[in-house]
Amino acid sequence: MDTTATPGPARVPLMSGDAYRESLRRLAPRVFVDGQRIESVADAPQLAPGVNALAYTYDFALREELAPIALATQTSRGKMVPRMLHVNEAAGDLLNKLEAVRVLCQETGCAQRYLAHDALNGLAQACAAIDDATGTNAAGDRFRNYLVHAQDNDLAIGIAMTDAKGDRTKKPHEQANPDAYVHVVRQSGKGVWISGAKAIVTGAPYMHELLVMPSRNMGPQDAAFAVCCAVPVDAPGLTMVSRVAGRPGETPEHGAPLFSRKYGQATAVVLFEEVFVPWERVFYANDWERSHILTYSYATHHRHSCIAARAGFGDLLIGAGALMCEANGVSDPGKVGSLREPMVELIKIVEGFYACGVAASVYAAPDKYSQTFMPEPVFANIGKLLLATQIYDMHRLAHEVSGGLIVALPGPDEDHNPETAAKLSDVLRANPAVPYDKRIEAARLIEDLTASYQGGWYSLISLHGGGSPAAMKQEIWRNYPVGSKVELVERLLERGVLHDPKRPITQNREPGKCCDNGCTAPGQGIMAPLSVQRHRH
Repeated sequence: MDTTATPGPARVPLMSGDAYRESLRRLAPRVFVDGQRIESVADAPQLAPGVNALAYTYDFALREELAPIALATQTSRGKMVPRMLHVNEAAGDLLNKLEAVRVLCQETGCAQRYLAHDALNGLAQACAAIDDATGTNAAGDRFRNYLVHAQDNDLAIGIAMTDAKGDRTKKPHEQANPDAYVHVVRQSGKGVWISGAKAIVTGAPYMHELLVMPSRNMGPQDAAFAVCCAVPVDAPGLTMVSRVAGRPGETPEHGAPLFSRKYGQATAVVLFEEVFVPWERVFYANDWERSHILTYSYATHHRHSCIAARAGFGDLLIGAGALMCEANGVSDPGKVGSLREPMVELIKIVEGFYACGVAASVYAAPDKYSQTFMPEPVFANIGKLLLATQIYDMHRLAHEVSGGLIVALPGPDEDHNPETAAKLSDVLRANPAVPYDKRIEAARLIEDLTASYQGGWYSLISLHGGGSPAAMKQEIWRNYPVGSKVELVERLLERGVLHDPKRPITQNREPGKCCDNGCTAPGQGIMAPLSVQRHRH
């Protein structure tokens, strides 16, 4: 018997974190932070925590024990590719992506690179729908070529979707300043030239390329604004005005938080001034009738990923809260009701919205045109809505179990003050088994996560990132099968009312979720073994 192992698919070339930094040094984007021109993004202290977070995603993908969740097989190419650049082929892909994002965000707070996964999956769906409507393969071919380019070069791709928007009561073509939305200003046989502003681009300075996508539905007069394309970060005419990433520049000697001085996230306003894009990097232009497909599909994928990202952040809060209980003198918070109850509530919140992400994966279905697997939209939007509105409760519960030391602790310079340090170390120690410096380290970590500039930023990005709560509520109502529930009650009341598709209240109906035609469609991948998931790290 031949016992030779069958070799798996070949892997595309993967970069390390150091190689990623070197790749940034070969680019020359025009970036400003706090009024200062940044000459080298990879070496700028203001952006170091963001660069560190992206570098971690590259090293993560090289760890063999994490390969089942960090990598994925793109069967159309017969190659293993980074999970963050994979187009989903099965429900198992969505489950593994969910787990990969959670693990990444346990370490970094927000891994950022998963936005590329969400956009590529949404774009695959949009391009397939456009080709179906036009009877061509043009959009799909350009997308597939770009996907190969992204995977083979292991790119970090930023998502430039949210426009400046101008007057919110007016459509793109009605704006007094057309640059409130990115739009095509002219085109030729070579490509298009785009101008305008994207207002919130995550990690923009330390990406390799940006995917420019429309942020809303369009009408026929908005055709120039319905453009989707890929642009290098150092394309002529492109300027980034960025915030700092995390809390850079502070040193441990002066009490800089271990977490946000190491990992952080920059967001930037990106200005396009007649930036040229060749046709091979234009996925569609002037296709206002179908621009909403990408807006919807990307939002659903992204909300699904946000669930995992904030669950990873929640893991940090749970661990830090338990550690603070111990440092305060309670080695087993499970035995103290006033601590056990808020800890369980925090766990319930985190695992509750994460369970929605799992359900959205399990009930995923292939897209009609592209066969790309799409998270079930109701569960995905409920999970995102829960995390968006409960992030403040997560902070409150972490504060509750931690006590007031977080805000009462003297400044870090007192740790080195010969006139006060010894006394503080003596009187502010609680658990005899936990040294003073370890107690204040835990307190400052929770302060960093919940009660600092960075903590406030996490609250806001959780609330509005991926869309506001109102957007999630709209999608839940639009997709939830209220009609099926109405007909159920009408049957119980023996009204004998037949289904009328014209009745607004009965229009949303669903197939059964217990049959092969419903929930176990072809392509049900298997989730990675528990040995490579977060529970074993």
